[in-house]
Amino acid sequence: MELLGNIQSTMMTRHQKAEVMIAGEQLRLRLHDSKLIKDHRHHLRTYPNCFVAQELIDWLIAHKEVPNRETAVQLMQHLMDHDIIHHVCDKWPVFKDAKYLYRFRKDDGTFPFNIEVKIFMRGQRLYEYLITSKDSILQLRQEKGVAYERSFPGYMLIDWLLQNGEVESRRQGLDLCKALLEHGIIQHVSLKHHFFDSGLLYQFCINFRRRRRLSELLHEIENEEAGCITQHNQEDQADSPFTLRKTSPSESNSDFLSVQPADLNVPTNERHGSLTHQQHSSRGHPLTVSLTPALAVRINPTSVLKRHVTCEELLSPGAPYIKRVLTIIGDDLGWGFVVRGKSPCYVQAVDPGSPAAAAGVKVRQFVCRVNGRSVLHFDYPALSKLVMTGPRFVTLEVMQPLD
Repeated sequence: MELLGNIQSTMMTRHQKAEVMIAGEQLRLRLHDSKLIKDHRHHLRTYPNCFVAQELIDWLIAHKEVPNRETAVQLMQHLMDHDIIHHVCDKWPVFKDAKYLYRFRKDDGTFPFNIEVKIFMRGQRLYEYLITSKDSILQLRQEKGVAYERSFPGYMLIDWLLQNGEVESRRQGLDLCKALLEHGIIQHVSLKHHFFDSGLLYQFCINFRRRRRLSELLHEIENEEAGCITQHNQEDQADSPFTLRKTSPSESNSDFLSVQPADLNVPTNERHGSLTHQQHSSRGHPLTVSLTPALAVRINPTSVLKRHVTCEELLSPGAPYIKRVLTIIGDDLGWGFVVRGKSPCYVQAVDPGSPAAAAGVKVRQFVCRVNGRSVLHFDYPALSKLVMTGPRFVTLEVMQPLD
């Protein structure tokens, strides 16, 4: 389990790098279409396929990609830090809001094609082949009674690779698939296994075709509707709403697993989606924004903790807790768990059919880190904002009671 946790942590880091590459490439193509990337002459020298920093920032603001020039500079610096763009003479290591010329490394052949990038591009190419294939192996399949869309058995992907000349042997195919998993391109459907040449089901965990908004890269999307993040820290407030999952019309009940499930008291003919308004996070997941008063009471039961636990007690030697690293990949309905409290926050409830449940999230777990960042002294509104404005791929480090 420790090894798998390490692999999942590495996957998350590589997944984030992949998102930067995808967003950068999508921006590059859009700028070419807009004729913002072109040849520029400066000091009697012509610089091909480049752009003026000030003009780019004007374009980003005009296209509502950023709210202001300062954010635009931060975003472009983020792309510089990931070797997506650079100054045409490599004179400036930082991105400046000035009449300086910058260029995408893909446009001048200086993009660093290391092993991670090569595996990422291989995975992207395979995804495009499989997603557009008439008889694609990406199908709705079941594993242990749970249905997973666009999933495939491990052995079937290796068969496909062999049949299409992508690899020369099953061993080579297995090595490629393991690399794709370790680089955050594919995953086991319930995140419990590495890649095996077997009937275990896997999925692509990157949608290469989804258009990325540049603001996603900085995780600084603000929730304009203040209802989704409360302004006070009392324990009797509504639970962090980013985790509530709206049921589909065909479902009749979406009660959360909790120590006192009866306290949730959600009737079978009512859905968690009975909201007055919804907005989406930076990753497109539905976030509850304004709950009706009656529903807010029903989804906010009494704390599941038997007593208050401090951060010092949680981390003290010999404390009756075990550390677990869990990776959750949100679906179209969200992540599927509820947190409450502060210093530390804890899991109040888990939707039994959610990605959180599949990843091993359980009630009474204390959240220590989110995507590698310590959150022990956060309150739950701050923690919910961190998750909502982050990637769909969330790694939690939790302390789980031994009892």
